[in-house]
Amino acid sequence: MSSLNFVCTFSSLKCIGSLADKQLPTSWSVYLTAILLLLTLPVLTSAFLMLLSDRMYNTMLFDPVNTGDPILYQHLFWIFGHPEVYVLILPAFGIVSLILSCYTSRETFGNQTMIIAMASIALIGCLVWVHHMYTSGIEVDTRSYFTTTTILIALPTGNKIFNWICTVQGALSSKYLGIVQVVLSFIITFTLGGTTGVVLGNAGVDIALHDTAYVVAHFHFVLSIGAIFALIAFVSLIQRLMLDIVLSNRMLLLFVPCILFSIIITFTPMHFLGFTTLPRRIPDYGDEVWAWNTLCSLGANMVFLLKVLLAYFITL
Repeated sequence: MSSLNFVCTFSSLKCIGSLADKQLPTSWSVYLTAILLLLTLPVLTSAFLMLLSDRMYNTMLFDPVNTGDPILYQHLFWIFGHPEVYVLILPAFGIVSLILSCYTSRETFGNQTMIIAMASIALIGCLVWVHHMYTSGIEVDTRSYFTTTTILIALPTGNKIFNWICTVQGALSSKYLGIVQVVLSFIITFTLGGTTGVVLGNAGVDIALHDTAYVVAHFHFVLSIGAIFALIAFVSLIQRLMLDIVLSNRMLLLFVPCILFSIIITFTPMHFLGFTTLPRRIPDYGDEVWAWNTLCSLGANMVFLLKVLLAYFITL
């Protein structure tokens, strides 16, 4: 219902004379997020209903003993699961565009292409769910299609990265460089994670690295850390605009590079751990990867400490 509300509200804005290309990227990001939820949540709901009927009424829809197909559940889950990634990151795209536009006192470079790129990401994001299932017995032709579409999604994403960089380039210096630094940290981590995503998009490489620490590093760089940086920047912006509370620029200039450095220390070694085929979600590891795990632990403790301090200053 909330997604339908957002879609109807945005459509009514266009009806009263506000042209689509004049809308802020933030509005478009929320609109596209709502569309993704409307398209994918019914599929997840149907999967849960089928699973519930299997458990409660013994329908055996996913039981291979009774001509059921357990792979069907994976398809139904990931049809929702992968667009959900873009449900989380698309609003962050809009926030980044808004903040760069506000603090550089200029329109986002290539505003219309940014909107087209977000729409392309939302569309292609609904068509690549099988790259989570390469190890489940997918045939070669299907792997080829999903490898192509997965790598193709890097094109609109790269367009957004370069447009953000061009927006900052040559802009007048802002006295709120701390928030701009948060956004630039988002761009750095998102670019690192997107690059490893192109690597994992290849079916052959993904089968070798599937369920290893490499996937953990990719996911956290591209989504988790990016969403956190966007949230920090958004909270800082809202506090200034709505509550007239301005975070200490000196504090942000000090903390953000430290957080970025600790994040890189935490997750960069995981790529090398993935190359050693270290599985994820295990409590132990061999002595040969002790040094990499020590670096990860050191960085994780640094991130925790810095986040506690940053949360204290934000809520102060």
